[in-house]
Amino acid sequence: MASNGSAGQTCPPPMKATSNGLFQGDDPLHFALPLAILQICIVVIVTRGLAYLLRALRQPRVIAEIIGGVLLGPSALGRNKSYLQAIFPPKSITVLDTLANLGLLFFLFLAGLEIDPKAIRQTGKKALAIALVGISLPFALGIGSSFVLRATISKGVDFTAFLVFMGVALSITAFPVLARILAELKLLTTEIGRMAMSAAAVNDVAAWVLLALAISLSGDNQSLLVSLWVLLSGFVFVICAILVVPPIFKWMAQRCHEGEPIEEIYVCATLTTVLAAGFMTDAIGIHAMFGAFVVGVLVPKEGPFAGTLVEKVEDLVSGLFLPLYFVSSGLKTNVATIQGAQSWGLLVLVIFTACFGKIFGTVMVSLLCKIPVREALALGFLMNTKGLVELIVLNIGKDRKVLNDQTFAIMVLMALFTTFITTPLVTAVYKPAKRARIADYKYKTIERKNTNSQLRILACFHSARNIPSIINLLEASRGIKKREGLCVYALHLKELSERSSAILMVHKARRNGLPFWNKGLRSNSDNIVVAFEAYQQLSRVSIRPMTEISSVSNMHEDICATAKSKRTAIIILPFHKHQRLDGTLETTRNDFRGVNKRVLEHAPCSVGILVDRGLGGATHIAASNVSYFITVLFFGGRDDREALAYGARMAEHPGIRLVVIRFLVEPEIVGEISTVNIDHNSGTRVGSVDEEFLAEFKHTIAKDNSISYEEKVVRNDAQTIGVIREIGRCHLFLVGRSPGGEVALALNRRSECPELGPVGSLLISPDFSTSASVLVVQQYNGQVPLNLASDMDEDTPEED
Repeated sequence: MASNGSAGQTCPPPMKATSNGLFQGDDPLHFALPLAILQICIVVIVTRGLAYLLRALRQPRVIAEIIGGVLLGPSALGRNKSYLQAIFPPKSITVLDTLANLGLLFFLFLAGLEIDPKAIRQTGKKALAIALVGISLPFALGIGSSFVLRATISKGVDFTAFLVFMGVALSITAFPVLARILAELKLLTTEIGRMAMSAAAVNDVAAWVLLALAISLSGDNQSLLVSLWVLLSGFVFVICAILVVPPIFKWMAQRCHEGEPIEEIYVCATLTTVLAAGFMTDAIGIHAMFGAFVVGVLVPKEGPFAGTLVEKVEDLVSGLFLPLYFVSSGLKTNVATIQGAQSWGLLVLVIFTACFGKIFGTVMVSLLCKIPVREALALGFLMNTKGLVELIVLNIGKDRKVLNDQTFAIMVLMALFTTFITTPLVTAVYKPAKRARIADYKYKTIERKNTNSQLRILACFHSARNIPSIINLLEASRGIKKREGLCVYALHLKELSERSSAILMVHKARRNGLPFWNKGLRSNSDNIVVAFEAYQQLSRVSIRPMTEISSVSNMHEDICATAKSKRTAIIILPFHKHQRLDGTLETTRNDFRGVNKRVLEHAPCSVGILVDRGLGGATHIAASNVSYFITVLFFGGRDDREALAYGARMAEHPGIRLVVIRFLVEPEIVGEISTVNIDHNSGTRVGSVDEEFLAEFKHTIAKDNSISYEEKVVRNDAQTIGVIREIGRCHLFLVGRSPGGEVALALNRRSECPELGPVGSLLISPDFSTSASVLVVQQYNGQVPLNLASDMDEDTPEED
């Protein structure tokens, strides 16, 4: 059939797979494998480079990949025929398309894994109405615009297939792309984000059904009976898949347990099933990727099986093979075909029709559902997001001769434009951070006059390994004498990346700020939820588990916003290093160190960084079995007062003994210690505040045998380190991040971790042998954000 469109032309000879090398006279660019390798490398470099540049504009990676594909094609670089003939010669397109479609096959399997049928069945009436109108109105307008296109630039194409393809292309909402835009805009876990995700999921499934219809109508055989057979066969395939696939994968999932590797046979069987399903749907006449998508949707989402499958497949597919599909699409896109006022007018018409149908339809139904105007507009812009599915529709239409070159180029530019404008438009009309300003609250520190008031803690953790120590720290913090007790918000920090597994996390935690078990999501979070639920039942502490999903670069914003909305007094963060079996600390994720630093700079309350060395062991210790020795190293200053205030609260627990070590400088030998020029009056004020605080503390503990207070007179930093080394058995050190006084300043020279301060850095250094955990505390000062790079250079204690 290729000869029909290329009469008189000869097909290029097939390429051999591998070459013998340059030294034997072979040009690697004339052989399939080395040329494919070069193409993949160029594609990855270009698309990743564009993604990095567009990150500043808060655009999803799919925008960079579409633009990269267009730039590498005849629209830009391809204008140079020598380049096009050398890098993307016609004889290499078959291999390129095969690799691209194989990557597409597995990516659509991953996209199916992102869609949870149970979540779709539970879609609310508002989201369902938004989805239905958001499909039907653009579909109708797409059919209307197809009459205009067919009368001008698309003459002679199959009428029915062209109508359906245009309707599908204009009515699609890209579910994966939308999820990442919502995450970028901090809307993923809001009510508007939940509604947009639910509506997009319904839209996605409907789009695939319509696409199957369009494909069945677009074959070379014009017989309506053949199209009917294709459609019925596809329907039978879906029914058989529903009956066969879920029980098999449920049986596999039951044999895969949390924390254990999945057997290779299960992974191999899954990938083979995806390929077999793709072969069957291709044989039917729909498309191989349709079968892969159906299998992905039907795989059970409960347990670790689905997540592990994604982790094993997505990096290779999304990172290497999928960008080839965008280049394959870009090689078919020639913007130069859009010439003259008529063509550009048709481009404007298509863009207007696509945007008007989605935005107007969504806004109208949202307003009818009594959604505020700003939220309705934001929903309209969000539902207008296009992406990979749009390109799939267009490429199939191009391959089936339903779309010609000019129409194809117009539709690609429409998809690119509508997705590009989503983020700036939503940002312009909907600013939840400004609209939902939270009133200032009173208790932003642990140090306070009314020690009987409730203490609110935001405890953050990255994984299950942080939980035992966090719970044991909370048990020690509950201050059993306090009338109003302790309220804890346990915030699970999850990174949302471009990976498909990130969307699976969204299904597990759709609503931030509410307990998991109130939302029917326990199956995927049992280990974490059960641990906090059990502790809540065993103690009088109010525990509210929450999930925060965002990119690492913006994670601190959500932490600080949550702390402010929940009116917490202190944020507890895990240190970015974990203890190995030999006792040393190793870095697991260095980017989490940046999160901690940014939280210290912008936090609306006090902050504590916990260096965990197994506080209380690997399990939660019951209150009756708690037996901790806690040491507070007090040099002076606001941070040390905060650490001591925290220690005093912990000391109320009957199983805790508190030792407070205050360091004083021997007056006559101050010259041996590094000194700085400090304003005399400021130093006097801070000294007086410390003395008043300590006097009140000593008065309070006069009759408390569980607390001991000692003063150590030191001459220099060496003596200070010696005193700290002499401290006996201890489970937890409480220290201030920026201690006051000349002694602490002398320790600054040894500070390797600015976020821990001089004393915290000393306690975790390899040459300081201790098995105690360390909690480094920074007191909220209510002033401008701190500069972590510079505040280690000088000591600037100030009055509260």
